[in-house]
Amino acid sequence: MNDNSTTVTKQETLAALRNPGELYVIMSAVTRLPFVKCDEETYDDEIFLYYRADDAKEKARELAKEKYMTAVVKLEEKQLLPFYTSLYTIGVNCLAVNHGTDTQISVQLSDLVIRKNPDQLPEGKKLVENPALHLTAIYFMQEMRRQEKPQPTEELKELQEELLAHYSKGTFIIAIQDDKQIPVLKQKNGDIYQPVFTDMLEIQKFAKGQKMRTAVIPAAKIPDILVGAAKGVVINPMGVNVQLQVAKRKKAETEPAKAEADV
Repeated sequence: MNDNSTTVTKQETLAALRNPGELYVIMSAVTRLPFVKCDEETYDDEIFLYYRADDAKEKARELAKEKYMTAVVKLEEKQLLPFYTSLYTIGVNCLAVNHGTDTQISVQLSDLVIRKNPDQLPEGKKLVENPALHLTAIYFMQEMRRQEKPQPTEELKELQEELLAHYSKGTFIIAIQDDKQIPVLKQKNGDIYQPVFTDMLEIQKFAKGQKMRTAVIPAAKIPDILVGAAKGVVINPMGVNVQLQVAKRKKAETEPAKAEADV
């Protein structure tokens, strides 16, 4: 295939993604987000989209053989732009269209949807997102849930270290209820975790239409605002649901964060 035909195919694909008629995405049953895979050749972080339900279901069956828990979800026309835009918040940069079929092609997300540069936002407004952390958390949970009894494999250890490194540099959103209380989540074993959110989309999932005030706080300050009974924080409880053990700060000291999953 020459360069001209490749360009035409790419342009046709971009046009089709804007007006697909039908479009299906492979979703992770673990993170409740699109299933993400790192391409072994290009190292693109990509999701899988299909025009035909049968092709999407075949891909889901292939992933099931690899012990990944996924589902096929149809995207409605009104969902397309918000869906594509949301991919920026989870660190995805590539769309693998019809992967595994004779019409497969990959396109860059930035060729389909262009976002405003965060540096060009009006003065006083700050875009809070943690795409690198979010992406690492997705990979971490996808891999952990492949195992019936999660074991600390070398890959999981590396992902955990990367996750903690991103967390320590991150800035997060916390929710504040109308009564000025910070919500907490109680686990089955009685442990209490305080939710923190990587971006506004995740806090909206948590609020479920309820009015909540928000505050923005860097990771280094989180030990100062932990409620007394909290064992740590849970990142995006309606999504990746990654728990970090963080000690409430006492005087000038704090414990380093430790990552774990709600298993």
